[in-house]
Amino acid sequence: MKCLIAIVGPTGVGKSRLALHLARVFAGEIISADSRQVYRYMDIGTAKPSPHELAAVPHHLIDIINPDDDFSLAAYQELANKAIDEIHRRGRLPFLVGGSGLYVKAVLEGWQVPRVLPDLQFRYNIQRKANEGKIDELYQELLAADPDAAAKIDRRNVRRVIRALEVYAGTGQAFSRLGCKKTPAFTPFIIGLTAERSELYRIVDNRVDSMIERGLVGEVENLLKMGYDLSLPAMSGIGYRQIGQYIKGELTLEAAVRKIKTETHRFIRHQYAWFRPDDEKIHWFEIGRTKDSEIERTLREFLS
Repeated sequence: MKCLIAIVGPTGVGKSRLALHLARVFAGEIISADSRQVYRYMDIGTAKPSPHELAAVPHHLIDIINPDDDFSLAAYQELANKAIDEIHRRGRLPFLVGGSGLYVKAVLEGWQVPRVLPDLQFRYNIQRKANEGKIDELYQELLAADPDAAAKIDRRNVRRVIRALEVYAGTGQAFSRLGCKKTPAFTPFIIGLTAERSELYRIVDNRVDSMIERGLVGEVENLLKMGYDLSLPAMSGIGYRQIGQYIKGELTLEAAVRKIKTETHRFIRHQYAWFRPDDEKIHWFEIGRTKDSEIERTLREFLS
């Protein structure tokens, strides 16, 4: 039986740590399902695994494109499925790990993602509106064109909003209604990690402070020196956007850090729309109250 083990849950809950542990125990390899870790040179703000962790267990779909390269859900899905097949051929167990709900769902459910080529002029015009602070206006356009897609896309995720509008403009059809689902060539088993909301907020606030101490400001400055503009979709992620505002003198560092924490809290709430606590397909475990051995036992029962 070809299996895929997915580890899902909100930011900061410990998905990567558990994945490393389980991959060692079950002879596995890790496929990142993080929409920001695909970019090179963006390490601290995306909470990438350390070099030691990357060396301990094979990882896939990390550091595969530059911050100014085009990347899409369709491209991610194709690469992820290829990695899954290659891991199976090696006789090992693939672990899909990350908090990007769109990426996880596309792989687990076999979405047939519409392959609409990027329209550079359209993107330029829409991105210009976003840079002018008209993000809410763009979201309202998406809400009118495709309410189902709007319900699943964070209004601050400019890249996803632009892509959904681009598909609608290019096809005249709603992004959410294009394509269909094809049963994947593997049996999925989904592990969900969760915690009390206040505990999650405490964890991510400490992580943001750690990112600042480890040099997030310098990382953003280096990206700018390399020619990667703050208007790029890659640079719109939480952390990079706010530190960019600090570097431009629009915010104090203290205010930027506060905004990063607030936006991360909001993102956590949004993630639970993708990974619902009442989803019976997900085997939920609460961190701090569950030992790794309990999760191992549950996974062994599935694999046997």
